[in-house]
Amino acid sequence: MRTILNIIQKEFIQIFRNKTILPIIFIAPIIQMVILVFAATFEMKEIKFSVVDMDMSPISRRLSSAYNASPFYAYKGHEFNMQKAEDKLRSEEIDMILSIPAHFEENLIREDAGSVQFLINAVNSSKASLINAYSSAILMDVNKKIRMEILGLNPGDFKTININTSFWYNPELNYKIYMLPGILVILVTLIGMFLAALNLVREKELGTAEQINVTPIGKFQFILGKLFPFWIIALFELAFGLIIGKIFFHLPTLGNIGLLFAFAGLYLIVVLGIGLFLSTLSSNQQQVMFMAFFFMLTFILMSGIFTPVESMPNWAQKVNIVNPFAYFMKVIRMILLKGSGFKDIQHEIISMSVYAIGIISLASWRYKKVS
Repeated sequence: MRTILNIIQKEFIQIFRNKTILPIIFIAPIIQMVILVFAATFEMKEIKFSVVDMDMSPISRRLSSAYNASPFYAYKGHEFNMQKAEDKLRSEEIDMILSIPAHFEENLIREDAGSVQFLINAVNSSKASLINAYSSAILMDVNKKIRMEILGLNPGDFKTININTSFWYNPELNYKIYMLPGILVILVTLIGMFLAALNLVREKELGTAEQINVTPIGKFQFILGKLFPFWIIALFELAFGLIIGKIFFHLPTLGNIGLLFAFAGLYLIVVLGIGLFLSTLSSNQQQVMFMAFFFMLTFILMSGIFTPVESMPNWAQKVNIVNPFAYFMKVIRMILLKGSGFKDIQHEIISMSVYAIGIISLASWRYKKVS
């Protein structure tokens, strides 16, 4: 035990002397929390649009004014030539064209039918879907009001079904609340897996690993002493991130924080094991950086940070069983936003426990120490 404590003490001294690691530990969390949470969003707040109004009637002007009055839209001018408007769309000066054909008002009044066209830049399919949903909602609202006026109806005469929607867990639909836990997972993993792997390979490059290998220090003592400091630092980063989230973004903490840290500790054993395994396959820091970057990028994109895992293809969901990011991404949102308890995440706890035993055993077996 004394040997392990000495190695841990040595590692902390070495970490705090390293001018490269310190900024990653203390500055990266602030940048990730404050900047990335705002940057990683699917909210639409400025949809740039132009109007091609070939009717120029009171109703067509009223329709275009409805979009201009919306806080989600930014009016970028009127065009009388569809070709010019399409050129703007192709050059990405605008996101949408609202096309109103000639005789629109006449057809709406006489034939009880009128048509408009949305031309939307769909290079980004998610953005295009949101623009279409917003635009259709405004069109339906204007259409309802115009029809009531044409028929001479008062709002009380028009019978409708009122739907009262209640949003659970995130009632204000604040996208930052959804993204912040995901950013925290990336932050904790960056410290746990990436830096631990780099630290172990750095020992090889400096030649100190060979010096330790010929000492009476056991393999498991060395591994535990090397990994434990990063386990502690990663948990500190999680606490630090939660504090920043609470102060700056009013992140709710509906569940048990102790349960969250317990699962995070188990998760960190897994990612530290992955980092150790990658370090045993690498002979220098450049190699381990490439491998760690590959695994982290793949795990992050498949973790459900932006889109639900359930929307992925079946084969991707099956492959995701080896993705530790996906487990922690789900659990941290369940505990913080839903207030889930032990029974709700027991499947993830069992899976992480099996994963931890497997990856640590594999990494320890792969690590070579010559006595």
